[in-house]
Amino acid sequence: MAPKKSIETLNALPLPDYRAKLWRHASTLVHTHKDTSTSYDISLESPSTLSSSAFRACFDLIASTSSADYEASSKGWSPAKKRREMRLPDLRYLLLQQRVEDGDANGGCIRDQPQVVQGFVSFMLTCEDGYEVIYLYEIHLSSYLQGQGLGKKLMDMMEEIGRKAGVEKSMLTVFTRNEGARGFYEGLGYGIDEFSPRARKLRSGVVREVDYLILSKSLKNCDGGREGKERSFKRRKAV
Repeated sequence: MAPKKSIETLNALPLPDYRAKLWRHASTLVHTHKDTSTSYDISLESPSTLSSSAFRACFDLIASTSSADYEASSKGWSPAKKRREMRLPDLRYLLLQQRVEDGDANGGCIRDQPQVVQGFVSFMLTCEDGYEVIYLYEIHLSSYLQGQGLGKKLMDMMEEIGRKAGVEKSMLTVFTRNEGARGFYEGLGYGIDEFSPRARKLRSGVVREVDYLILSKSLKNCDGGREGKERSFKRRKAV
């Protein structure tokens, strides 16, 4: 029997072992909002460890920020398909959660309430054209948290996991109409992957533009996305 690829071995680990091997933080990382001083925990989870409320919150963030892009694309928006994708067993989540505390104004006892998801990244260690990669599926933040550097922090954490796993690069899919997202990724060193779909000229002479691009960034060197532009990867179907 052929030996398992390293990513298959990592994906098969129980979540505590996955965290111990790839997540440098003991359990959660605390981030404090610069304007409100509100604290947020960032934790690494799997589909099976997401509470039903956290799952719904993640789905609602996707629907509120991306459903219009899906609807405008050839793929269309399918809530059922997106929910199934969110349950893929090898998917992992970095959850940004605000802990709500309950107490009285007179200094009475304060007790923790269930955490509220305010943002997340979902990703998968997987294989593209024979190369092991970390693939970003989603990144979403509540609107009032945008512009605070949290998106970059979550991306850095995901890439750190990819480096610890020893993968070649980080990859993602972005809708062409989402210019803000593309600019964000390019600012982090991502470039168009060689096997990203291209516009096609039909026999009629009409040029058919693409709905999405595949971007990638090398995790094997320190010069951003240069190597990611040079090495070809198999086109990944947008979901």
